[in-house]
Amino acid sequence: MSDPFAKASATVSSKTSSPANPSASPEESTAAGVSSDDAPTAEAEHTEILPASHWAQVPHIEDSDDGDSAYEDDNASSTASLTASILEYRTVHGRTYHSERGNAQSWNPNDPLHDESMDILHHVSTLMQHGKLFLAPIDDKVKRVLDVGCGTGIWAIDFADQFPGTDVIGVDISPQQPHWIPPNLRFEVDDVTQPWTYEPSSFDYIHMRWLVGAIPDWTSLYREVYTALKPGGYFESKEASSSIQSDDGTVAPGSALDQWGKVFYAAGKKFGRTFAVIEENIQRKAMEEVGFEIIQEVDYKAPFGRWPVDENDKVVGQYNKLAIEQDVEGFLMYLWTKVMGWTKEEIQIYAAHLRRELRSPNIHPYYPMRVVVGRKPTG
Repeated sequence: MSDPFAKASATVSSKTSSPANPSASPEESTAAGVSSDDAPTAEAEHTEILPASHWAQVPHIEDSDDGDSAYEDDNASSTASLTASILEYRTVHGRTYHSERGNAQSWNPNDPLHDESMDILHHVSTLMQHGKLFLAPIDDKVKRVLDVGCGTGIWAIDFADQFPGTDVIGVDISPQQPHWIPPNLRFEVDDVTQPWTYEPSSFDYIHMRWLVGAIPDWTSLYREVYTALKPGGYFESKEASSSIQSDDGTVAPGSALDQWGKVFYAAGKKFGRTFAVIEENIQRKAMEEVGFEIIQEVDYKAPFGRWPVDENDKVVGQYNKLAIEQDVEGFLMYLWTKVMGWTKEEIQIYAAHLRRELRSPNIHPYYPMRVVVGRKPTG
């Protein structure tokens, strides 16, 4: 059987197809050519949050079969000096999180179940970029690369395999990466929200993704990136919105899908780490503020489920849904209990409603994703 990861792609910009809107050919736009007019404002996402107790009052409806059963069956050597304190993970309602270290506050678990979801999302991301790991115009001559917030390390591993002559470093607050890795790759444990210790002008390319909700000061972080890059080097930032939307009104106000983003945005506001990175155009603003030249900005719509007309989009939607559905609780547990005051039981009830909506063939949800590529001037 052929590998669907190797052949599928998702739709770019605002062209993801609904049943009534065939998908257009994916396009990559220049910095001036991207519109986010249809994105919700951060202010709107902070309002109309239903109480946690609401979901226990909503009648349970049997799941609809949307034909994804084949996918649902699948649900079921760091060079850093790892001290005992780093490996003393925090536990919240049975889920593990990175140890207390510096100013870092990652809301994602680092246990095997959530790692699997993040690895699936890596494949979703690659499919949406038509098999590409990156959009920056780098070539085989790139010598030194840094992956910031590398998580499970899967992007860094794939990049190191693709560029065996490049020295690749992955850095994360949690040592959850595998030990069997390409010889040109090493992982480091560090808090990237603190001042960096890398030599100035020492990297040709720096990659960063999915740090939404984890960064207290994006401009300061991007300034560290700028300093560490060589003149002429490229910085690529990919972030996702927490707002789950539809173009045909099938994500109804007050639904579990609708509430997902609203609660995350409110939690980020309380937590001091925004989830409105796309809505507030933080990537572009922070890059320009520290001195980058923006060379590319691309908006994507990442569907959940098989509803898109385009066959490639269907594949992306299947895997995207799988990644979230298999560990809804993992995405919610830390912020929604520690910051928003939900109980574990309330999260489990909400998660059941969310899974039901994700499985419905009559709902056509997606979330926005944005990639911004900047270049450090040579002058």
